[in-house]
Amino acid sequence: MSIDTSKVATSNSSAAVAKKPGRAGVVANWADERLGLGTAMKKNLRKVFPDHWSFMLGEIALWSFVVLLLSGVFLTLWFNPSMGEIHYEGSYDQLRGVAMSESMASTLDISFDVRGGLLMRQMHHWAAMLFIASMMIHLLRVFFTGAHRKPREMNWVIGCLLLILGTLEGFTGYSLPDDLLSGTGVRAADGFMKSIPVVGTYLSFFLFGGEFPGDAIIPRLYMIHILLIPGLLLALIAAHMLLLVYHKHTQWPGPGRTEQNVVGFPMLPVYAAKAGGFFFIVFGVCALMGGLLTINPVWKYGPYDPTKVTAGSQPDWYMGWPDGALRIMPGWESEFWGTTWSWNVFLPIIVLPGLMFTILLLLPFLEAWVTGDKREHHLLQRPRNAPTRTALMVALMTFYGLMWAAGGNDIIAIRLHLSINQITYFMRAAVFIGPVIAFMITRRWCISLQRQDNEKLLHGYETGVIMRSPEGGYSERHLPLDTAKAYAVTARDRDEASYVPVGTNGVDPNGVPAPTGRGSKLRARLQNLWFADNIQKPTAAELEEAHHHAAHEAHGELEGVSADGHQFDGHHAVEGESLRGDH
Repeated sequence: MSIDTSKVATSNSSAAVAKKPGRAGVVANWADERLGLGTAMKKNLRKVFPDHWSFMLGEIALWSFVVLLLSGVFLTLWFNPSMGEIHYEGSYDQLRGVAMSESMASTLDISFDVRGGLLMRQMHHWAAMLFIASMMIHLLRVFFTGAHRKPREMNWVIGCLLLILGTLEGFTGYSLPDDLLSGTGVRAADGFMKSIPVVGTYLSFFLFGGEFPGDAIIPRLYMIHILLIPGLLLALIAAHMLLLVYHKHTQWPGPGRTEQNVVGFPMLPVYAAKAGGFFFIVFGVCALMGGLLTINPVWKYGPYDPTKVTAGSQPDWYMGWPDGALRIMPGWESEFWGTTWSWNVFLPIIVLPGLMFTILLLLPFLEAWVTGDKREHHLLQRPRNAPTRTALMVALMTFYGLMWAAGGNDIIAIRLHLSINQITYFMRAAVFIGPVIAFMITRRWCISLQRQDNEKLLHGYETGVIMRSPEGGYSERHLPLDTAKAYAVTARDRDEASYVPVGTNGVDPNGVPAPTGRGSKLRARLQNLWFADNIQKPTAAELEEAHHHAAHEAHGELEGVSADGHQFDGHHAVEGESLRGDH
């Protein structure tokens, strides 16, 4: 008996194989049989991502980091991280014959003698600025919209760690050229470490390999800059993206969008094409800034010399706020057991940044503890619908901004012809009073916007059409919001505190007694303050009554109105034209 061998399997693979696959198919099949990529990628390549302009902020951070990697590899080929002293003999005439470190000389060579070197240096520096700025704005977007809530608390923590590491990476990067400005920053860092009580001098001695400046700090910063921190950044970015895919992307409320689905475009081909195009936009912007806007012109500063610190020197902008705290801090010092404790340096530079980042890391957990909210959230919130949370972040932003402004107190005094002492005294008070004022204004502003949303839902939006009643009274015509806008406004949870309001008999409407454990009273008070004065969205009965009222008004059944105003639709107050047209 003959057997038809054409139908016998020739492979134990579960993947479908073409009769005569092409070269690409052969390679793909080979990889799939050994790595299982087809099964792993099939689902993820069709992963759906929602579309909104604010989601691009995180992509700016990602692509600027890619630009940093690409330009950094280029610079690594020519940079010499050595503190060995030489006399510069390069192309820049003004510094020829000047003694400097090899790292400074190699930076000048990259700037003037390597083809495209200055462009790469400036692209690298601008991309670093963009990387940190976009991470900050992305964190603000996440917090203001509630994207940090369960189950994304760990992704928030990873984002905060990325911001911290990015800041440290920036500091180590601009310290490498060993020019006058960066050398001043390294000298300041040495003083900051020495301000730490008891162990500060040991830390400085360990990092610098002896007394400042030693001959090891630039090579050590170089290793940290190109290996240690980039490796940590890559690992955290990978974890950040994996958690993003695992938890699915958050989305704005709208028709058809729920906590259980994602409405958007698939990874391939739509989202991948948009993300790829956006990378080239970010790369192009960095290239334009690197080619047209000068940044960190080390040849103007010259090599580091501790006797030539320039007045008005400033660190990169993201290091400005601790510098401002240092400038406005009173000169407090204490003597303990024959040692001097420099509170005027230790508190603003070591304690304050650590405290601020700790608060930033704990914000999602503190909010969940105060509100008692343990639900999963995949729909975003409008900032106005969480007034206390929004006001809290605005207060932190105000504190940061005032500290940052204080870092330029000398420049402000020179430009505005003011007393630097008066500016310093003003900032000392403003950093405490300003955040409180910002909190109060922002919270009331959000509550007012909530009230305005309710008015639009119940009574419609203003059309600009003025109606006159038979009694001679005037009123403006209102029309209901369209379905999509009304859905977006109402797609939010009502604020229901899980704790009994302070001052009650300790029993909720269901007869359940309030918690009495440690911290319960504090938690109850904080929760009542968190939700105090919030405007809740209208109930279904209120909306039904408002729509019924609007329907009667539209038919002219209220107060004898004979016209509904719709005969004026499509007509506008244009010069030389009557609002009523030719009717």
